Amino acid sequence: MNKTKIAWITDTTASLSKEFIEQNHIHVIPLHVVINDEFYKETIDISEQEFYERMQNEDGKFQTSQPSINDFVELYNKLKEEYDCGIAIHASSILTGTYQASVIAAGMENFKLFAIDSQTGSYPLSYLIKKGIELVDRGLDAGEVVTQLNALREYTRLYLVPSNLDQLHKSGRVSGSQKLLASLFNIKPILAIEDGAAKIKDKVRTEKKAIAWLVNKLTEDLETKSVRKVVIVHANDIKKATELEKYINETVPAIETEILMLIPVAGVHTGVGTLGLSWVCE
Repeated sequence: MNKTKIAWITDTTASLSKEFIEQNHIHVIPLHVVINDEFYKETIDISEQEFYERMQNEDGKFQTSQPSINDFVELYNKLKEEYDCGIAIHASSILTGTYQASVIAAGMENFKLFAIDSQTGSYPLSYLIKKGIELVDRGLDAGEVVTQLNALREYTRLYLVPSNLDQLHKSGRVSGSQKLLASLFNIKPILAIEDGAAKIKDKVRTEKKAIAWLVNKLTEDLETKSVRKVVIVHANDIKKATELEKYINETVPAIETEILMLIPVAGVHTGVGTLGLSWVCE
Protein backbone atom coordinates (compact mmCIF):
# COMPACT_ATOMS: atom_id res chain seq x y z
CA MET A 1 0.00 0.00 0.00
CA ASN A 2 1.38 3.42 -0.95
CA LYS A 3 2.12 5.73 1.96
CA THR A 4 0.02 8.92 2.07
CA LYS A 5 2.09 11.92 1.01
CA ILE A 6 1.52 14.65 3.59
CA ALA A 7 2.66 18.25 3.11
CA TRP A 8 3.51 20.33 6.18
CA ILE A 9 2.46 23.97 6.15
CA THR A 10 3.00 26.71 8.73
CA ASP A 11 3.84 30.42 8.96
CA THR A 12 6.83 32.45 10.12
CA THR A 13 5.52 32.79 13.68
CA ALA A 14 6.76 29.20 14.24
CA SER A 15 10.40 30.37 14.55
CA LEU A 16 11.75 27.23 12.85
CA SER A 17 15.38 27.13 11.75
CA LYS A 18 16.15 27.16 8.02
CA GLU A 19 17.88 23.79 8.42
CA PHE A 20 14.81 22.17 9.98
CA ILE A 21 12.50 23.67 7.34
CA GLU A 22 14.67 22.35 4.51
CA GLN A 23 15.26 18.90 6.06
CA ASN A 24 11.53 18.32 6.56
CA HIS A 25 10.27 20.08 3.41
CA ILE A 26 8.05 22.43 5.40
CA HIS A 27 6.16 25.11 3.45
CA VAL A 28 6.32 28.38 5.37
CA ILE A 29 4.10 31.34 4.51
CA PRO A 30 5.46 34.63 5.88
CA LEU A 31 3.51 37.19 7.86
CA HIS A 32 4.37 40.83 7.24
CA VAL A 33 5.73 43.58 9.42
CA VAL A 34 4.84 47.06 8.23
CA ILE A 35 7.23 49.94 8.93
CA ASN A 36 5.83 53.36 8.01
CA ASP A 37 3.41 51.71 5.54
CA GLU A 38 6.17 49.68 3.85
CA PHE A 39 5.57 45.91 3.89
CA TYR A 40 8.32 43.38 4.70
CA LYS A 41 7.97 39.60 4.68
CA GLU A 42 8.99 38.45 8.14
CA THR A 43 12.39 36.63 8.16
CA ILE A 44 12.66 37.00 4.33
CA ASP A 45 12.82 40.73 3.60
CA ILE A 46 13.91 41.64 7.11
CA SER A 47 15.57 39.63 9.88
CA GLU A 48 14.42 39.72 13.49
CA GLN A 49 17.52 41.66 14.51
CA GLU A 50 17.16 44.22 11.71
CA PHE A 51 13.52 44.72 12.64
CA TYR A 52 14.24 45.36 16.34
CA GLU A 53 17.17 47.66 15.55
CA ARG A 54 14.90 49.74 13.35
CA MET A 55 12.18 49.78 16.01
CA GLN A 56 14.72 50.98 18.56
CA ASN A 57 16.29 53.66 16.38
CA GLU A 58 13.50 54.95 14.12
CA ASP A 59 10.39 56.97 14.76
CA GLY A 60 7.21 55.97 13.01
CA LYS A 61 4.55 53.29 12.76
CA PHE A 62 5.36 49.63 13.31
CA GLN A 63 2.49 47.30 12.45
CA THR A 64 1.77 43.75 11.32
CA SER A 65 -0.19 42.19 8.47
CA GLN A 66 -1.31 38.63 7.84
CA PRO A 67 -0.57 36.81 4.56
CA SER A 68 -3.10 37.23 1.77
CA ILE A 69 -5.40 34.35 0.80
CA ASN A 70 -3.66 34.45 -2.59
CA ASP A 71 -0.34 33.47 -0.94
CA PHE A 72 -2.03 30.27 0.24
CA VAL A 73 -3.97 29.72 -3.01
CA GLU A 74 -0.69 29.70 -4.97
CA LEU A 75 0.88 27.29 -2.49
CA TYR A 76 -2.05 24.85 -2.39
CA ASN A 77 -2.35 24.93 -6.17
CA LYS A 78 1.20 23.52 -6.32
CA LEU A 79 0.88 21.14 -3.38
CA LYS A 80 -2.22 19.36 -4.66
CA GLU A 81 -0.14 18.11 -7.63
CA GLU A 82 2.50 16.57 -5.34
CA TYR A 83 0.73 15.57 -2.12
CA ASP A 84 -2.38 13.64 -1.06
CA CYS A 85 -3.14 16.11 1.75
CA GLY A 86 -1.59 18.68 4.02
CA ILE A 87 -1.35 19.41 7.74
CA ALA A 88 -1.24 23.14 8.44
CA ILE A 89 -0.38 24.45 11.89
CA HIS A 90 -0.74 28.20 12.28
CA ALA A 91 -0.45 30.93 14.89
CA SER A 92 -3.45 31.65 17.10
CA SER A 93 -6.53 32.56 15.05
CA ILE A 94 -7.43 35.18 17.67
CA LEU A 95 -4.14 37.03 17.15
CA THR A 96 -3.95 36.74 13.34
CA GLY A 97 -6.21 35.74 10.46
CA THR A 98 -3.51 33.48 8.98
CA TYR A 99 -5.26 30.24 9.99
CA GLN A 100 -8.55 31.39 8.45
CA ALA A 101 -6.82 32.45 5.19
CA SER A 102 -5.11 29.05 4.98
CA VAL A 103 -8.37 27.12 5.42
CA ILE A 104 -10.29 29.26 2.90
CA ALA A 105 -7.52 28.93 0.28
CA ALA A 106 -7.38 25.14 0.66
CA GLY A 107 -11.13 25.00 0.03
CA MET A 108 -10.78 27.19 -3.04
CA GLU A 109 -8.12 24.85 -4.46
CA ASN A 110 -9.87 21.62 -3.39
CA PHE A 111 -6.73 20.66 -1.49
CA LYS A 112 -7.39 18.25 1.38
CA LEU A 113 -6.14 20.13 4.41
CA PHE A 114 -6.07 19.17 8.09
CA ALA A 115 -5.76 22.58 9.75
CA ILE A 116 -4.74 23.23 13.34
CA ASP A 117 -5.20 26.52 15.18
CA SER A 118 -2.22 26.23 17.54
CA GLN A 119 -3.71 28.93 19.81
CA THR A 120 -0.12 30.12 20.34
CA GLY A 121 3.06 31.05 18.43
CA SER A 122 6.85 31.07 18.76
CA TYR A 123 8.42 28.03 20.46
CA PRO A 124 5.16 26.18 21.33
CA LEU A 125 4.11 26.35 17.67
CA SER A 126 7.45 24.92 16.54
CA TYR A 127 7.08 22.18 19.17
CA LEU A 128 3.69 21.14 17.77
CA ILE A 129 5.11 20.94 14.25
CA LYS A 130 8.07 18.81 15.35
CA LYS A 131 5.78 16.56 17.38
CA GLY A 132 3.45 16.18 14.38
CA ILE A 133 6.30 15.15 12.08
CA GLU A 134 7.43 12.62 14.70
CA LEU A 135 3.90 11.16 14.90
CA VAL A 136 3.66 10.81 11.11
CA ASP A 137 7.04 9.07 11.09
CA ARG A 138 5.65 6.64 13.67
CA GLY A 139 2.88 5.71 11.25
CA LEU A 140 -0.11 7.73 12.48
CA ASP A 141 -2.47 9.06 9.82
CA ALA A 142 -3.20 12.77 9.43
CA GLY A 143 -6.48 12.65 11.37
CA GLU A 144 -4.85 10.93 14.35
CA VAL A 145 -1.96 13.40 14.31
CA VAL A 146 -4.36 16.37 14.38
CA THR A 147 -6.29 14.86 17.33
CA GLN A 148 -3.09 14.40 19.34
CA LEU A 149 -1.73 17.87 18.54
CA ASN A 150 -5.03 19.56 19.40
CA ALA A 151 -4.91 17.81 22.80
CA LEU A 152 -1.39 19.16 23.41
CA ARG A 153 -2.36 22.82 23.00
CA GLU A 154 -3.47 23.27 26.62
CA TYR A 155 -0.02 22.18 27.81
CA THR A 156 1.85 24.97 26.00
CA ARG A 157 3.18 27.96 27.92
CA LEU A 158 4.32 31.32 26.57
CA TYR A 159 4.91 34.25 28.93
CA LEU A 160 6.26 37.67 27.90
CA VAL A 161 7.45 40.64 29.94
CA PRO A 162 7.67 43.89 27.92
CA SER A 163 10.55 46.15 28.99
CA ASN A 164 8.14 49.11 28.86
CA LEU A 165 4.61 49.89 27.70
CA ASP A 166 5.52 52.12 24.74
CA GLN A 167 4.47 49.67 22.02
CA LEU A 168 1.44 48.37 23.92
CA HIS A 169 0.34 52.00 24.21
CA LYS A 170 0.95 52.70 20.49
CA SER A 171 -1.04 49.62 19.48
CA GLY A 172 -3.93 50.65 21.75
CA ARG A 173 -3.47 47.81 24.27
CA VAL A 174 -2.89 50.18 27.22
CA SER A 175 -3.92 53.80 27.87
CA GLY A 176 -1.63 56.78 28.26
CA SER A 177 -2.30 56.95 31.99
CA GLN A 178 -1.50 53.24 32.41
CA LYS A 179 1.76 53.76 30.55
CA LEU A 180 2.68 56.76 32.75
CA LEU A 181 1.91 54.93 36.00
CA ALA A 182 3.85 51.87 34.90
CA SER A 183 6.84 54.07 34.09
CA LEU A 184 6.68 55.99 37.37
CA PHE A 185 6.39 52.90 39.55
CA ASN A 186 8.51 50.56 37.39
CA ILE A 187 5.57 48.20 36.95
CA LYS A 188 6.10 45.19 34.68
CA PRO A 189 3.02 43.55 33.17
CA ILE A 190 3.33 39.80 32.56
CA LEU A 191 1.55 38.64 29.43
CA ALA A 192 0.49 35.06 28.72
CA ILE A 193 -0.76 33.52 25.51
CA GLU A 194 -3.70 31.44 26.78
CA ASP A 195 -6.60 29.94 24.81
CA GLY A 196 -5.25 31.79 21.80
CA ALA A 197 -5.42 35.27 23.36
CA ALA A 198 -2.86 37.59 24.94
CA LYS A 199 -3.81 38.15 28.57
CA ILE A 200 -2.23 40.21 31.33
CA LYS A 201 -1.65 37.60 34.05
CA ASP A 202 -0.06 39.84 36.63
CA LYS A 203 1.68 43.15 37.25
CA VAL A 204 4.80 43.24 39.39
CA ARG A 205 7.27 45.88 40.54
CA THR A 206 10.74 45.55 38.98
CA GLU A 207 12.17 43.22 36.38
CA LYS A 208 13.73 41.03 39.08
CA LYS A 209 10.28 40.20 40.44
CA ALA A 210 9.00 39.51 36.94
CA ILE A 211 11.81 36.99 36.37
CA ALA A 212 11.03 35.34 39.70
CA TRP A 213 7.35 35.13 38.67
CA LEU A 214 8.25 33.38 35.40
CA VAL A 215 10.57 30.85 37.04
CA ASN A 216 7.98 30.22 39.75
CA LYS A 217 5.41 29.32 37.04
CA LEU A 218 7.92 26.86 35.60
CA THR A 219 8.62 25.21 38.94
CA GLU A 220 4.85 24.96 39.61
CA ASP A 221 4.44 22.95 36.39
CA LEU A 222 7.44 20.79 37.29
CA GLU A 223 5.71 19.67 40.49
CA THR A 224 3.07 17.75 38.52
CA LYS A 225 4.32 17.56 34.92
CA SER A 226 7.39 16.77 32.86
CA VAL A 227 9.19 19.57 31.02
CA ARG A 228 12.20 18.65 28.92
CA LYS A 229 13.07 22.05 27.48
CA VAL A 230 12.66 25.71 28.38
CA VAL A 231 13.11 28.45 25.79
CA ILE A 232 14.10 31.99 26.66
CA VAL A 233 12.64 34.45 24.14
CA HIS A 234 13.92 37.99 23.77
CA ALA A 235 13.37 41.03 21.57
CA ASN A 236 16.99 41.82 20.72
CA ASP A 237 18.40 41.78 24.26
CA ILE A 238 20.78 38.84 24.24
CA LYS A 239 22.48 40.02 27.46
CA LYS A 240 19.30 39.72 29.55
CA ALA A 241 18.34 36.49 27.78
CA THR A 242 21.72 34.94 28.62
CA GLU A 243 21.39 36.04 32.26
CA LEU A 244 17.94 34.45 32.45
CA GLU A 245 19.22 31.24 30.87
CA LYS A 246 22.03 31.08 33.46
CA TYR A 247 19.50 31.58 36.27
CA ILE A 248 17.30 28.75 34.95
CA ASN A 249 20.31 26.46 34.53
CA GLU A 250 21.17 27.08 38.18
CA THR A 251 17.57 26.73 39.42
CA VAL A 252 16.51 23.66 37.39
CA PRO A 253 19.76 22.18 36.03
CA ALA A 254 18.14 19.04 34.58
CA ILE A 255 16.21 21.00 31.92
CA GLU A 256 17.57 21.79 28.47
CA THR A 257 17.52 25.49 27.58
CA GLU A 258 17.56 27.45 24.32
CA ILE A 259 17.56 31.16 23.49
CA LEU A 260 15.26 32.32 20.69
CA MET A 261 14.56 35.74 19.22
CA LEU A 262 10.94 36.81 19.68
CA ILE A 263 9.03 36.86 16.40
CA PRO A 264 8.68 40.45 15.07
CA VAL A 265 4.89 40.21 14.72
CA ALA A 266 4.76 39.78 18.51
CA GLY A 267 7.49 42.34 19.11
CA VAL A 268 5.45 44.96 17.25
CA HIS A 269 3.09 44.92 20.25
CA THR A 270 5.48 44.19 23.15
CA GLY A 271 8.48 46.23 22.02
CA VAL A 272 12.28 46.01 22.01
CA GLY A 273 13.76 44.41 25.12
CA THR A 274 10.81 42.09 25.79
CA LEU A 275 11.90 38.99 27.68
CA GLY A 276 9.95 35.78 28.11
CA LEU A 277 9.84 32.09 28.90
CA SER A 278 8.19 29.26 27.03
CA TRP A 279 7.83 25.51 27.50
CA VAL A 280 5.52 22.61 26.81
CA CYS A 281 4.39 20.17 29.50
CA GLU A 282 4.61 16.53 28.47
